[in-house]
Amino acid sequence: MSRRAAALLAAAVLGIGALAGCGGGSSSSSTTATEAGKTASSLPKPKPPPPNAEEGTVFVSLGSAAGLGEVLVNSEGRTLYAFSGEECESACAKAWPPLLDESGEPQPSNGTAASRLGTVKRPDGTTQVTYAGHPLYAFGGDKAPGEANGNGESAFGGTWTALKGNGEPAG
Repeated sequence: MSRRAAALLAAAVLGIGALAGCGGGSSSSSTTATEAGKTASSLPKPKPPPPNAEEGTVFVSLGSAAGLGEVLVNSEGRTLYAFSGEECESACAKAWPPLLDESGEPQPSNGTAASRLGTVKRPDGTTQVTYAGHPLYAFGGDKAPGEANGNGESAFGGTWTALKGNGEPAG
């Protein structure tokens, strides 16, 4: 057998062994991770912004979030939240980044209502997007589209809530 044929045979055997090692197993953490992966990957993604959209345009869309159904999301499909407290600045704004739009003209997409979109000036002079009068924030604890880990969270003197398309709290 030539060296090349032997190398290919060895690679094939190793590949089959690696695949066999990936199967089975009955640990509950493995099952939970697999189920969580299926849940996150099976969620519908929001429609992308229109192809003629100007660069830098901020879109607010409807997208699916695990356990909540359709909620407001940003252009990347990340859940957006309203805050029941007075203001979110400094450390709060690092954990819960405000959805900013310096053009002052956020755009609706995928089922959101233009009449509910607006902006408000923040104390630092930036312009924050609002929906149904609620300033919108993302959550640093959401690592992927479809997550809503901040929903119902109490922090920084208020409660954080994902919003439905009608501007009401989700779930």
